[in-house]
Amino acid sequence: MASRRLLYLGLALLVASSLFLLWNLRAPIDFILTLRATKLAALCVVGAAIGTATVVFQTIAANRMLTPGIVGFDALFVFIQTGLVLMLGGVGFASLPALAQFGAETVILVAAALALFSVLLRKGAEDILRLVLTGVILGVLLRGLAGLAQRLLDPSEFAIVQQATFATFGAVDEIQLGFASVILLLSFAAAMGLSRKLDIAALGRGTAQPLGLDFDRVVFAGLAIVALLVATSTALVGPISFLGLLASSLAHAVLPTWRHALLLPGAAIIGATILVAGQFVFERLLGLQSTLSVIVEFAGGLLFLFLVLRRPRP
Repeated sequence: MASRRLLYLGLALLVASSLFLLWNLRAPIDFILTLRATKLAALCVVGAAIGTATVVFQTIAANRMLTPGIVGFDALFVFIQTGLVLMLGGVGFASLPALAQFGAETVILVAAALALFSVLLRKGAEDILRLVLTGVILGVLLRGLAGLAQRLLDPSEFAIVQQATFATFGAVDEIQLGFASVILLLSFAAAMGLSRKLDIAALGRGTAQPLGLDFDRVVFAGLAIVALLVATSTALVGPISFLGLLASSLAHAVLPTWRHALLLPGAAIIGATILVAGQFVFERLLGLQSTLSVIVEFAGGLLFLFLVLRRPRP
């Protein structure tokens, strides 16, 4: 049943992708198809990466209400963008080589995440709660520092920061997308290779270790995969904090299974479908030019509040 539903999810993504590419297609067809294909690839890659990372993170944290963004990826990204504009100015920031900036941001985000994981979990993987709380505090600190720095910018530079810190798929560089796709595909393959161990890790440390699982090693490997997936997608298009919560919640609802071999591709497909279908409706049907991430964050925030406030079943 779950495998069949996964197939249906794949067909839904195929339909959404076809509509996105071919709807109201006019001359020059080759040029427009190239632009749309680049944007479609970015939507699919980022959606799949965030969906996969969220399922892995929730399994490790044993909490379906958490997302990797709670560790502070988005806050660090905003802090980096603000710092660059403050130091280089608007003209200097705009003249930075796109590929070098993407590579540097990816390395910084991954290094910061791995440093946080290794420092806080050096005594073992049982203290995930301390990791989450530290990530929340660091995120608040970085947002505060970024807000303070933004007050020092003139209006034109502040506008540049605002544009750089919202997720956008309209100006994705093809070379950056190529490098990001390779990293994200390898990370997804690593997550799939870890799926059976994640099935056991989901039982909890006390149950997993007697079954022969090296729980600490699985947690560190899972967090490293999460860091690569989220850092690369964030450096490519910007932060989308609540997309993962939407994709993961829908994956658990549509695929009532504990097997990560199905949940991981399910969340990846759903995450990609949300972005592709949302961008199609937002851009093609409604003709709006705002950023899709605003709508995704709004819907994800509502879902988070629902999960927090709903009464537990007796």
